[in-house]
Amino acid sequence: MDRKSTRDGFGEALCELGRIRDDVVVVDADVATSTRTEGFRKAFSERFFNVGIAEQEAVLVASGMALCGELPFVSSFAAFLTTRAYDQIRTCIAMPNLNVKLVGTHGGITVGEDGITHQMTEDIALMRSLPNMKVFVASDFNSAKALTFHLAEIEGPAYLRVGREPTQKIYEAGNDDFPVGEAKLLRPGDGVTICACGIMVPEALKAAEILGSQGINAEVMDCYCIKPLPKQQILASIRRTGCCVIAEEHNIIGGLGEAVARVVSEEYPVPIRLVGVSDRYGQSGTARELQEYYGLTYREIVGAAAQVWALRRR
Repeated sequence: MDRKSTRDGFGEALCELGRIRDDVVVVDADVATSTRTEGFRKAFSERFFNVGIAEQEAVLVASGMALCGELPFVSSFAAFLTTRAYDQIRTCIAMPNLNVKLVGTHGGITVGEDGITHQMTEDIALMRSLPNMKVFVASDFNSAKALTFHLAEIEGPAYLRVGREPTQKIYEAGNDDFPVGEAKLLRPGDGVTICACGIMVPEALKAAEILGSQGINAEVMDCYCIKPLPKQQILASIRRTGCCVIAEEHNIIGGLGEAVARVVSEEYPVPIRLVGVSDRYGQSGTARELQEYYGLTYREIVGAAAQVWALRRR
């Protein structure tokens, strides 16, 4: 199976953007090889700026570039970009609504052996709490490419989360229809709604196959846009199914799960279960070992779906 990482999709798209837009600049915190911005540096060295291991300065430099009419992409590990520079992101990008694109690589616990300090499960919560900030999560190589292009097209600040671990292919190359505020319907169904993002999308699809063999027809959506949330698509789905499971590689506090739960509770209350990291930090281990340990697999989705299906709104 063709497996590539979402950070590779981001890096490839960035190089393509550099060839077609001369206003694209990259500000990197001395991790170009890891963030996959190295290709852009080699091709467009005059538009690449390494500020060193200093995410706060990277954000400040990018805000100044945006004020001068450039289109800056700021890249670093999600664990460092969204925490070390949170004050600068809030004050110098989100408040003035500047056209700066933030890309947090190595998102989630599947950074694996890098350990607890590099495993980021709070970034979506931090970014979606900022007014003016749009938040996206890529699920495979091709969606990461498409979302990178979309970041360049939309106005205002945006955050894209990508990961290090190679992931299963979900989308074919050239599938670039990822509008802001929408989700991708990957499998229609009327038994249970499964909203997923990132690495949990292939897990959700596998869970749907198992549920189908048990007589539960699951509808699977890739909620690649977490803010603005695809509210109407989610509500339309749960009105058909009467129940919902949300799966994400993130703390269950503040992520996609809570965003969906708020909308559903306000508009059309149904039984809901969240599959995610249960308010804990990570630890060292392989990516797959950590997925198993923290319950981020198709098995947990199947179990949660069976629970809400038994309680579903009819």
